[in-house]
Amino acid sequence: MIDWEIHGMDFTNCNCSYGCPCQFNALPSYGNCHAICFLRVDRGHFGATTLDALNMAFAISWPGAVHQGRGKMQPIIDKRANEAQRKALLAILTGKETEEAKTFLWIYSAMSDKIFDPVFVDIDIKVDQAARRATCKAAGVAEGRGEPILNPVTKKEHRAGIVLPNGVEYGQNEVGRGWSVSHGAVALDIKDSYAHWCEMHLSGHGRIN
Repeated sequence: MIDWEIHGMDFTNCNCSYGCPCQFNALPSYGNCHAICFLRVDRGHFGATTLDALNMAFAISWPGAVHQGRGKMQPIIDKRANEAQRKALLAILTGKETEEAKTFLWIYSAMSDKIFDPVFVDIDIKVDQAARRATCKAAGVAEGRGEPILNPVTKKEHRAGIVLPNGVEYGQNEVGRGWSVSHGAVALDIKDSYAHWCEMHLSGHGRIN
């Protein structure tokens, strides 16, 4: 297995209600699961290939819960990456060179019947986990934004998070609300629903604490 590690930030928006029951081993809010995820690699490598300052994203859709499978996934890779970096990012994104079920990327890929050919575009990811703000764009393919949840009475920003000590995506996140759209093979339109911000620190052996 090729040694790899990536460390950066993850902004994800799915169609579940705020809090997302999937995070608690419950069924999704509306029976199905759609998500758009943006991943910023601040530092990373795949074997001898450096992955510093590169981005990736994906749009994914399941007709039921994630564990029920039959998903469709559209990988999106930073066009700035050279050939070796493109292959490395795609391998990580689709669960290759990873121990079974050790990362959320492995699980998502394993639960997808169809993984479309990757698209290579400019990807801009601006995330502020503490402020629960995000503006992300994969040119012509997907875009997403995130904001804090607001108290329905006072309209003040509401802070909430989820702690998953054994999580395969994060140990602790910040929760907010998001809006995302994607085009092409996996076309989605997600409005005012669950979003999270988290540190991304993964290797082929799983999440690094």
